[in-house]
Amino acid sequence: MRLVHLSDLHLGYRQFQRQTPAGINQREADIAAVFRGVIDRVIDIAPDVVVLAGDIFHNVRPPNPAILHAFGQFSRLTQALPDAIVVMVAGNHDSPRAVETGCILQLFAPLGVHVVEGAAQRLAFPERDLSILAVPDTGIPQHVALDPEPTARHNVLVLHGEVAGILPESAAHAERTAVAITPEELGAARWSYVALGHYHVFRQLAPNAYYSGSLDYTSANPWGELAEERAAKLPGKGFLEYDLATSKRTFHPIKPARALVDLPRIEARGMAAADIDAAIKANVTRVPGGVEGKIVRQVVRDVPRHIAREIDHGLLRELKKRALHFHLDTRRPELLRAGVGQGAAGRRASLMDMVRDKLRGRPLASDIDRERLVERGLAYLAEAEQREGAMAIGAAAAAARGEGDA
Repeated sequence: MRLVHLSDLHLGYRQFQRQTPAGINQREADIAAVFRGVIDRVIDIAPDVVVLAGDIFHNVRPPNPAILHAFGQFSRLTQALPDAIVVMVAGNHDSPRAVETGCILQLFAPLGVHVVEGAAQRLAFPERDLSILAVPDTGIPQHVALDPEPTARHNVLVLHGEVAGILPESAAHAERTAVAITPEELGAARWSYVALGHYHVFRQLAPNAYYSGSLDYTSANPWGELAEERAAKLPGKGFLEYDLATSKRTFHPIKPARALVDLPRIEARGMAAADIDAAIKANVTRVPGGVEGKIVRQVVRDVPRHIAREIDHGLLRELKKRALHFHLDTRRPELLRAGVGQGAAGRRASLMDMVRDKLRGRPLASDIDRERLVERGLAYLAEAEQREGAMAIGAAAAAARGEGDA
């Protein structure tokens, strides 16, 4: 009995201010195209079971085009594979926090999809000698007894959540789920297969337990995902096929809709703006096929603010026009002194520096422009400091007048 494991589709994900000729956000269209291709491949594989481990949509109330697209693709899947069992659990992005708000995933139930949201549910398929325990994210902390059905030959656990000690700190802290368990509670050895969702990078926990990863780069930190994939020598995104009878696992790579390019980091200590311009141009020139239509980041470290302001804005405008998105991430020299509190030499970071660093490192929703957020936050801080200074001057003047009158 063959099973296909998908998770973290994030349909309706929007990013950057680019649109298709039809008026759809370009990244939303990218994610939709990838999902359509995945459904084509699943239909070709023709598995007996398809499990989707949560975060079908990126938002509890997804945009209408995403809903229509998802309905059309799941319709194709169930019509092409009428005998396949399709099980879907809600992820934290699918689960409304208000009790009176319904879950959008119930839309797919009339298609024959087994939708599990709100509470864990055990699904029995005696004709296949199969039991599936489906554990969604409910929006509230919960403890679920993860016990297989002893009378079934095949026991599958589908869970959207965190397994303690598995996710890197950056991923675990960026976006918490209500379901959090230990490897001991999971007890992978007791199951025929464990299908996990929430973590966006493919990860094996046991010979029969996996995070399949997302279908595209839809997290708050796609560059971190790229680094993790490189470190693990993964080909990128994909989905899993697993044979419950033979325990054979097949990872099916997915070609992304567009490339993400993290240009080589520029260490700019002692460099003039013209040197940084030249280094950026050299990095861009070495990108195979150019940066056209791609999502590109250039990190420049140890660059003072006055040098960063002198970087060629014409060059940046050109790169932003060529790429779908070009992000210049300039990072100023470290100002915090080592051994704070022990008399170490060095200058402390200013409040402006601390706010800038916090905003640049904070996880954000996909449709928020980080640079605009940083710029606006610093502007508000500067305005507050100016007002505080004006108030202090006014108070001092008033005090001086009071002393003169006395």
